Amino acid sequence: MEIRKVKSLIELLEASGVDELEIKEGESSIRISRHSKAPTAPVYMAAPAPAAEPSAPAVNEAPGAPRLNGTVVRSPMVGTFYRQASPSSPAFAEIGQHVKKGDILCIVEAMKMMNHIEAETSGTIESILVEDGQPVEFDQPLFTLV
Repeated sequence: MEIRKVKSLIELLEASGVDELEIKEGESSIRISRHSKAPTAPVYMAAPAPAAEPSAPAVNEAPGAPRLNGTVVRSPMVGTFYRQASPSSPAFAEIGQHVKKGDILCIVEAMKMMNHIEAETSGTIESILVEDGQPVEFDQPLFTLV
């Protein structure tokens, strides 16, 4: 199971009142529980179906939202978006900057862990869709690259 899925499951557990979570995908399974004095019964959830590959460039699915051009870099987790490593550091990426695959674009902080978000492809940053310090959701568009 991918570490991003595990992190998302931990965040789901933290955000809910559930004390224990167990997921089974094929032959693999994971159980995450909080330390609790009261005994609880596990909660079983079906694993989400794998996402289908988009046939066109990625778009924002919200009704009435503008169509996003080029490659869309999305948040792999719920957390807080930061454009730089510290308030006194320069931003990782700026509009108009050319980036290569693997370049760090931003940080998403989740549960006190700083997660570097890298460019999945090379290109020029067309837009930055989130303000510094804003909370982001899983799969929320962060950048567009052309």
